[in-house]
Amino acid sequence: MADRQDYEKAMSLAEAGQYEQALSAIAEYLRGEPQDGEALNDAGALLHCLGRSNQAIDYVVKARKLRPDDKQVLMNLLEIYLAAGEPRQAEQLFEEAQRMGILNPELMNRTAKFFLDQGDKAGAVEVLLRSLDCWGGQEILEHMLTVIKSKRPKLAFICGGDGTMFLNPLSDYLAKRFEVRFFSGKTEQELYALMQWSDITWFEWCTNLAVVGLRGPKVCKTIVRLHRYEAYLDYVQQANWSNVDVLITVGNSYVKQAMFDSIGKLPATTKMVTIPNGVSLDKIEFVNRPRGKNLACVGYINMRKNPMFLLQCMRRLVSIDSQYKLYFAGVFQDSMLEQYIKHVVEKLELDGAVFFDGWQGDVAGWLGDKHYVVSASIAESQGMGLMEGIAAGLKPVIHNFAGASEIYPQDYLFNTAEEFCEMIVSGSYEPKRYRQFIEQNYPQDEQSIRVNELIVELEKQIDGQKQNVPADTITIDAFGN
Repeated sequence: MADRQDYEKAMSLAEAGQYEQALSAIAEYLRGEPQDGEALNDAGALLHCLGRSNQAIDYVVKARKLRPDDKQVLMNLLEIYLAAGEPRQAEQLFEEAQRMGILNPELMNRTAKFFLDQGDKAGAVEVLLRSLDCWGGQEILEHMLTVIKSKRPKLAFICGGDGTMFLNPLSDYLAKRFEVRFFSGKTEQELYALMQWSDITWFEWCTNLAVVGLRGPKVCKTIVRLHRYEAYLDYVQQANWSNVDVLITVGNSYVKQAMFDSIGKLPATTKMVTIPNGVSLDKIEFVNRPRGKNLACVGYINMRKNPMFLLQCMRRLVSIDSQYKLYFAGVFQDSMLEQYIKHVVEKLELDGAVFFDGWQGDVAGWLGDKHYVVSASIAESQGMGLMEGIAAGLKPVIHNFAGASEIYPQDYLFNTAEEFCEMIVSGSYEPKRYRQFIEQNYPQDEQSIRVNELIVELEKQIDGQKQNVPADTITIDAFGN
């Protein structure tokens, strides 16, 4: 057993500023008491004082395992990581430091400075954004973020007629980190001008604008995000994939296979990643609702959505219990289909059971009195209307389209009208479980982080290509240091 006097002697020497002697004394003590967290922490602090922070890390990490709730140990580890030039390790402790109440803007802003000193603009921006989120009103940080963003790649988003619905959460996230512009022109010249301005151009949808933008000389890094329907059209054949750095798919393997059936394989220079669309959970209120009898179907009403089969399922369901109701949120995209569907509703005597509520600006609010979210679609990349309904706590009842089992649990899927009814009338009803499925698999925050990481990879490639060019210096005077 170690002599406690060695430890007390070490502390006395440390107070006298005799750090080397103190370290020798505490090392002697630890030989007999290697699991003394307090002594390990003090040994690390002594090493840090002697300028040996890299060695200190091991001691304080061990101390933290033994004393996980000790604020001083955590604070020491944060400071030692910074002194050792490890701001990423320090940043990973912020969550715990905030829980303990020891995180402060000065520490965070110093961490950002260390990132900048290492040329890691991405790391600095993330820390500064978090600092602003925790402690608003730091105008100097707003200025600093603007300066850093001006040194990072410029992003251009080109969407076309399919719109920005799936892009909005991502572009809002990225606009806090990069300078961003959207294509609003009408000519090829304007499109090329925007691509020449940008360092990274993102084509949302692999459609006509992507074909146009990719056929010219390569002037920037390019990303194409393919959703679903583009994989089944000629656009994928027309696109010059040699000019694409990254292809992002959001859907299942059947969508990707449809594309590869059309184009063969991608060039070796094109990286393909799958990043699903995310659900903005802060915009979808969860309700731990009881089992009820209102069914919701969300999205455009077209042949792909297979409303004909859904009506057959409803006919069988109301024959079991006439109180079940089906509500559509969406508009018809085919007048012939609309005519047919409304005719079938009448002939199947579903007039009092099926309702068409039109397009909903507030889907989350519209879902409030519903209990099931249903789909008979023959193809989806994911089905965002379904995801939003599940996030709200509605029980999902989904036709087993090709690839559905890659996205949803098997017990969410049906193959026949009989199985459709069985899932609704009997079986479990667990709103919390449905919400948790989205939280664990498709949260927008997680998808935004993954996209940001992808952009940062391209940023590193761009910076690498510029390594022979004198780099702009980002001063840290704005931090007030």
